[in-house]
Amino acid sequence: MSDNHVVVITTTDSEDAAATLARAVVDERLAACVQISAPVRSIYRWDGAIHDDREWQLWIKTTYDRLDELTGFIEANHSYDTPEVLALPVLGGSPDYLAWLTEQTR
Repeated sequence: MSDNHVVVITTTDSEDAAATLARAVVDERLAACVQISAPVRSIYRWDGAIHDDREWQLWIKTTYDRLDELTGFIEANHSYDTPEVLALPVLGGSPDYLAWLTEQTR
């Protein structure tokens, strides 16, 4: 079990915004790797209305000790008023990959 790693999910409203955010968090060493899924369809309630939008989903791989800083970075650099930031625990994985992930966030 790996209690030191998390995957953070967020979404953006364009492929360019997703790539910009992904590069920034990797450049800042807040993440080792970001995968962008394009596009996803999001249906949600916002400001009293139901929205049905195309979004680009980012899967951000990082360490648990970088989570608060990553969350703050996303909130400060995102175009949404309230960006999605969900952290999912990594329960296991390749020891070599997890070591690389940790190394890249230092």
